[in-house]
Amino acid sequence: MEDNFTKLAYNVKAASKKMAVLSSELKNQALKNIAENISANKDKIFEANRQDLEDAKTLVDRGEITTSTFNRLKLDENKMRDMVQGVNDIVRLEDPIGKILLKRELDEGLVLTKTSCPIGVLGIIFEARPDVIAQISALAIKSSNAVILKGGKESVNTNKMIMSVIQEALKKTKGFPEDALVQVFTRDDVAQMLKQDKYIDLIIPRGGNKLVKFIKENTKIPVLGHADGICHIFVDETADFEKAKNIIIDAKTQYPSACNSVETVLIHKDFPQKDELILSLKEAGIEIILTPGNWHKEYGEKKLSLKYVSSLEEAIEHINEYSSGHTESIITEKDENAKIFMNMVDSAGVYHNVSTRFADGFRYGFGAEVGISTNKTHARGPVGLDGLTIYKYTIEGNGQIVKDYAEGLKSFHHRDL
Repeated sequence: MEDNFTKLAYNVKAASKKMAVLSSELKNQALKNIAENISANKDKIFEANRQDLEDAKTLVDRGEITTSTFNRLKLDENKMRDMVQGVNDIVRLEDPIGKILLKRELDEGLVLTKTSCPIGVLGIIFEARPDVIAQISALAIKSSNAVILKGGKESVNTNKMIMSVIQEALKKTKGFPEDALVQVFTRDDVAQMLKQDKYIDLIIPRGGNKLVKFIKENTKIPVLGHADGICHIFVDETADFEKAKNIIIDAKTQYPSACNSVETVLIHKDFPQKDELILSLKEAGIEIILTPGNWHKEYGEKKLSLKYVSSLEEAIEHINEYSSGHTESIITEKDENAKIFMNMVDSAGVYHNVSTRFADGFRYGFGAEVGISTNKTHARGPVGLDGLTIYKYTIEGNGQIVKDYAEGLKSFHHRDL
């Protein structure tokens, strides 16, 4: 099995070299074919999803998956529409590959260029959410990366069907490399994937804390993602009541199992309508937990930890201590407080008077996302096309050697072009 997986990874790596030089036109044609084929086969995809949902009920009953994971599994007309729209949106985005990021003449006839290029081979491991396959495939194609996908057992039928539809579309795209997008299925495949540091350049996990922690502890390959989604909203003493109510309800109830759903609300003790606000949240079906015992708790359901604070500074201190670095928001009518909050809170997304649920590549106009990163590396927040690129330096010259510069015979003038 190890030999088989190594051969698979080798083939994907070889395909990635061909992906790196694909034209924008060919990549966009591949994406258009995928969008059209998903739309044409949506009934088949829905049928596969119904089978997964039926099987997943048993997994929930046995405690093998959580209710929030089950909720992420379901595809409906809205998700299908967004999936197709996300692919089409990526077609319209600028090609991120081959962009000149810097051009500098080091000396006469000696030119340095920094150019965007693909990362290479992405290993994507995700739970539930089968629509992730279309998002990641589209982003990988547009950014000229090859990808190995591993979904959860709870969505295996939907995953197989969506990938089958994508592969069918790619076969119709003349010149698209074979083996650029492959799917694997078993737990052993995950173990083998994590060993392939020779062929896989970046692992991106999309799932719960347990999954991400396991991956980080069991691979030498760089990992991009986040383990937790502990998002906060702070209601300061000047907050508008209607804004606070609507924003918190949206951030908790619109999709409670999402990683950008709010988990902790901090309320300034001098906010005059705090009792009315809490009552409104309860009426919206939210369970308020005043003494959680664990401020790192990610509920994934209609529950909120709540804490009263005495100052803006105390709110910021609490968030920086307990946040997972994902997304935070302040509800305030005082611009100075918003500015301080947004500058001092150390998270990938920091908002003013809006729901944390806006932390999403589709909503940011990225077309889609491969995930949300809380890393402080080349990509942070929702990771779209730019987050799937890296860069290389090239130098063009005419026989120059370092010795001449080291001995003072020549000197650099570093002129940006």
